[in-house]
Amino acid sequence: MSSTARAVEADWPDAYRVNRWVRHLSSEARAEMALEGFTRFPRWMWRNRDVVDFLQWLHSHNATLPPSRRVGFYGLDLYSLHASIDAVLSYLRKIDPEAAERARYRYSCFEDFGEDPQAYGYAARIGLSRSCEDDVVEQLLELRRRAATYASRDGQIAADEYFFAEQNARLVRNAEEYYRSMFGGHVESWNLRDSHMLETLEALLAHVRQTAGDTRAVIWAHNSHLGDARATEMGDMGELNLGQLVRQTHGAEAFLVGFTTHTGTVTAAANWDEPAERKRVRPSIAGSYERLFHETGLSRFLLLLREGPVREAMRDARLERAIGVIYRPGSERLSHYFRARLSDQFDAVLHIDETSALEPLERWARDEIDLPETYPSGI
Repeated sequence: MSSTARAVEADWPDAYRVNRWVRHLSSEARAEMALEGFTRFPRWMWRNRDVVDFLQWLHSHNATLPPSRRVGFYGLDLYSLHASIDAVLSYLRKIDPEAAERARYRYSCFEDFGEDPQAYGYAARIGLSRSCEDDVVEQLLELRRRAATYASRDGQIAADEYFFAEQNARLVRNAEEYYRSMFGGHVESWNLRDSHMLETLEALLAHVRQTAGDTRAVIWAHNSHLGDARATEMGDMGELNLGQLVRQTHGAEAFLVGFTTHTGTVTAAANWDEPAERKRVRPSIAGSYERLFHETGLSRFLLLLREGPVREAMRDARLERAIGVIYRPGSERLSHYFRARLSDQFDAVLHIDETSALEPLERWARDEIDLPETYPSGI
């Protein structure tokens, strides 16, 4: 059975625009246009040449399938509070103007903070502003009460549009809680974020199943979200993650895959909301899984970890490196290494000894290392 969903570490409304393009539901001519919704940090994570190549392939692949079996592209993350509010209002204005006015009134609770949800979260957390929690919950409940009416107006198209709107309303509810939690500690906000990802995934699977029958999803996210947190220092600190939650929900039907590298280059920022830089990845340190894999002398290989002697050999805790959208080589041991039991963390690991940085679509990334003058355009 082939999968019918690609679920990624990206915001729901931005990814849904891509979803419409790959499923031949929009008039945009190219993948680059469908990706134009990705404007906030870290936009290069999805606006890059590798993603464009994949989306072009998926668009062509879907052309050979009946509409009900076309593979979608969906976001699991919750940073799009204001974009999701706009999406809910836009949907309701088309089908129920009176409901749209009620929604606008409820969401106006955020207006004093402009486009800065963190400012709202801080003010609500310390009591400088009232919480918008009741407003966003009531809006989601009203939308759900009218689900049957809204979703039945024009067959599958109406059902898809309602599902998109409902997920945006649910995202607003969860994002409101997330931004308040940011000032209560990292563990609380991290757990809310990954719990939202699972909630979105389960809703997505249920929705796709209605039209495609039995289905499965391929999830694309950083190792820190997809490896089982219980096998890492994250779990020791009380953090959970999507990989752990998927395993707990789906058991052996879940298959967790991680990626490791010894050295190479990476496109990343030094701090959140700063420009991307093409950075040299330092060789992995002694005692780490990455160094162990490098010492095999193989340029790339796949480890299957569910059973057998390899599983037993990888159960001892070692250091493991995590590089996401932030990379700080100057403090690499403190910033990027943690202890993990690899065979409990993943079902398989793909090691590529030397990797290459992805190529952003825009020439706005700074270059930290010596690069050709034409990077990243290649012209």
